[in-house]
Amino acid sequence: MCIIDGLKYHILGIFVLIMKKQFVSIAILLFCTLGFTQKKNESFRLNIRKTTLPIVIDGIADDLAWQKTDVADDFFMVLPMDDRKATQTTEIRMAYDDNNIYLVATFFNNTKGKNFVESLRRDFSFGKNDNFLLFLDPFNNQTTGFSFGSNAAGAQWDGTMYEGGRVDLNWDSKWVSEVVQDDGKWVFEMAVPFKSIRYEDGVKEWGINFSRLDLKTSEKSSWTPIPRQFPTASLAYTGVLVWDEPPPSPGTNFSLIPYALTSVSKDLEGETTFDKKIGGDVKVSLTSSLNLDLTVNPDFSQVEVDRQVTNLDRFELFFPEKRQFFLENGDLFANFGYPTIRPFFSRRIGLGVPIRAGARISGNLNEKWRLGLMDMQTAAVDETGLPSQNFGVLSLQRKVFSRSSIGLMVVNKESINYPIENDSLTTLYPKFNRNVGVEYNLASANNLWNGKAFLLKSFSPNKIGNGITQAAHLEYKSRKWNWRIQEESVEESYTAEVGFVPRNGYINLQSFLGHLFFPKAGIILSHGPTLNTSYFFNENFKRTDNTSYLLYSFAFRNRSSLDFFISDDFVELISPFDPTRLGREELAAGTQHQWNAYGWMYESKPQSLFTYTFDARFGGYYEDGNRTSLTTALGYRFQPYVSLNANLNYNRIKLPAPWNTNQFWLIGSEVDVTFTNKLFFATLFQYNEQSKNFNLNSRFQWRYKPASDLFIVYTNNHLLSPYSGRTWSLTLKLNYWFNP
Repeated sequence: MCIIDGLKYHILGIFVLIMKKQFVSIAILLFCTLGFTQKKNESFRLNIRKTTLPIVIDGIADDLAWQKTDVADDFFMVLPMDDRKATQTTEIRMAYDDNNIYLVATFFNNTKGKNFVESLRRDFSFGKNDNFLLFLDPFNNQTTGFSFGSNAAGAQWDGTMYEGGRVDLNWDSKWVSEVVQDDGKWVFEMAVPFKSIRYEDGVKEWGINFSRLDLKTSEKSSWTPIPRQFPTASLAYTGVLVWDEPPPSPGTNFSLIPYALTSVSKDLEGETTFDKKIGGDVKVSLTSSLNLDLTVNPDFSQVEVDRQVTNLDRFELFFPEKRQFFLENGDLFANFGYPTIRPFFSRRIGLGVPIRAGARISGNLNEKWRLGLMDMQTAAVDETGLPSQNFGVLSLQRKVFSRSSIGLMVVNKESINYPIENDSLTTLYPKFNRNVGVEYNLASANNLWNGKAFLLKSFSPNKIGNGITQAAHLEYKSRKWNWRIQEESVEESYTAEVGFVPRNGYINLQSFLGHLFFPKAGIILSHGPTLNTSYFFNENFKRTDNTSYLLYSFAFRNRSSLDFFISDDFVELISPFDPTRLGREELAAGTQHQWNAYGWMYESKPQSLFTYTFDARFGGYYEDGNRTSLTTALGYRFQPYVSLNANLNYNRIKLPAPWNTNQFWLIGSEVDVTFTNKLFFATLFQYNEQSKNFNLNSRFQWRYKPASDLFIVYTNNHLLSPYSGRTWSLTLKLNYWFNP
């Protein structure tokens, strides 16, 4: 073991020297030379022409207008292998008039069999449904855009696109579609109002692509050729939508979205309260590509509750933002930095305190520039002394080369109107906290290379919390090879009160290297190893912890998968820690712990009505202990109307006294009923034995008009012995999307 450890340190020493002496020059060279290639699929061009003939969105596609359009067909296979044409025939036609973009897609079933869908719920899981997706890049910048689509039963999909190929499904807009099926095909027809999207006036060429997933054959296909290691959403591989004349200017687009709700609730003290509330949002198109959002007295009672987890981590866990106001163009604000070094995290706003009002400007200034500007105001809480606070965020992004960008971010949190201003309150709630940073995002023209480098500086009163964080990485991803190197550091004095930075005072070096083999025949589509290493050091470059693991993955032709891993962990605690997180005695800071573990992860094929995953981890734990973790997710669907899911997580931790042996369950179950693609009911039950918490959340949603909803939401949260307390609430909420 000593020889192995010595070899590790020699390798690390060499790596650190290379990082110090060569990383900057190599990064600059790569970042400046990987972006000037012409757009990969420029030759794939689809003409779209204006029609004066009526188009009825009924999924039948017998309108005369469709007879006078070009056809996008002859799709390429992406999965299981990207070296041939698709076996399933697809035809796409498009047209437009003064108000809408129209599309009809016909999907022929060259292979006989039923279509597979999960449910009629909006924004379905891509890999579990026969589906069609449209990817639009109105600025032709290969980084941002919109996605629309449907599964084979008619469930809609829509989202904004960012970072060249990622889709944020939390965005909803007004558009209509219909799906009709028969034995030989299914047809999807849609109309998207020009007012529902953002684009630049006077431009006659947009980026575009179409994707189809057919689970009968496990085939994913695309209109343009895309390497199999990339999603079909990759905007680097879009073709060109050629307009016969520039799309009509949407002019000033004004939307008013008021809501009204009434609720009854019971708190921990047993007091029942009744509440009535009104508020709403306003959307104003400042330009055809830049939007102003205003919110007054917002309410998020209809938002899905967080999924509980068993927490055995030493640091704060991350839970994603789900509130609608923060989500459109959310990448401008939320994606600066790394997942564990975020200068801005919107869930810090309105945490246990009402939001009074907010304003946000976001979108594209032109083909090169994007802007995000947000200001939110929260109320004071007299009982705790929390002052009212103002949150301001500026994000500015400039496209460089073919797909890369440079960004600037400023985050400001200001405390105002303290209920009682004294030293203890200003220490607990500092008068301000600010972050200023710059970031470079690398994305090569062919998508094989990506990377990032950023620098952030924080500012707080009396120079307490004035610190710096920086990080950078470079990644390469081809069909067979995938590797990445990354370094990051966070000073102990760095603070981001509106961000998510669970750990301070460290330097981290990490890397991985993976390779895939592709058998020519058999049930295995691909297999191969991935080696991962991550080392943490304190600011004096003394090792505090590290994790290394070897993963071997199998991907099967039926879309199931199996992974095996072995791992090695070392931890020197930087602060006291209870390894059970049950409120027991804590291990002392400075104590060292080392263990090994092994396990596997299996996911069944999505075509089955009964689906399941099974994860297992066996091995060591703190204080020479042992931990066994078993996780499974079970699902059964009566497609397309009912989907049943159950999640179970079991942990058994065996340690010496005083912790001894502890075991606890995390159980969750969900019933999702989709009566139509506009009428939904879902119930989520969760029980967390670690936190002694029982939670129930039921939501009824009726989308009675596009983007307009009626919600009935019931929540029940119950703490079990040795804790006590129970809260519940019942809310009725109605909103309406009004376009004057």
